[in-house]
Amino acid sequence: MNARRQKRGFTLIEALISIVLLGVAIAALMVSNGAMTSANGAGIEMSTAEFLVEQIRELTAGLPTVDPQTGKATFGAETGENLATYDDVDDFKAKTYCPPIDAARAQLTAYIAYTQQITIDKVLATDLTAIDATGASDFFRVTVKVFLNGKELSRASWVRVKL
Repeated sequence: MNARRQKRGFTLIEALISIVLLGVAIAALMVSNGAMTSANGAGIEMSTAEFLVEQIRELTAGLPTVDPQTGKATFGAETGENLATYDDVDDFKAKTYCPPIDAARAQLTAYIAYTQQITIDKVLATDLTAIDATGASDFFRVTVKVFLNGKELSRASWVRVKL
C-alpha cells in the first residue's frame, strides 16, 4: 500500500492524450476564427453595397422624373449634360460609376473596387415589371446594381411616377 501512495503525477500516456486534446481544441478555435473573419468580411462588403445603393436612391429622390425644360421630349441625359448638371431622374439612364458616387455626386475614391450601375426604364402603370415599349408611361423604374471587382453584390429597384 505504501508503494501506491508514493506514486503521484501523470503517466506519459495521460500527458500525451491531454496534449492531443489541447491541440484539437486549438485547431477548432483557429478554424472557427477563420470562418468568423470571412463572414465579417462578407458582411462589410454587403453593408457597403447597400450604402452605395442608398446613395443613388437619395440622389434621385429629390429630382423630377423628366427634364424640367423639355419634359418627355428626351429620355436620358440631354445633350451637353454631365453628372454635375443632371437635373432629372432619366438623366441617369444607363450610367455606370466607378469609383461610385454619393448623394452629393462626389466620387467615393475609397471604394474604387465598387461599381454602381444605374438603369432607368419606363414601365407600364398596370404592370411595374413590364417595360413600356411605347415610351408613353409616366412610371419610371430605377434599378441600381452594385458590383465589387465585377461580382454583383446588391441590386435594388424602386418606381417613381411623374406628378
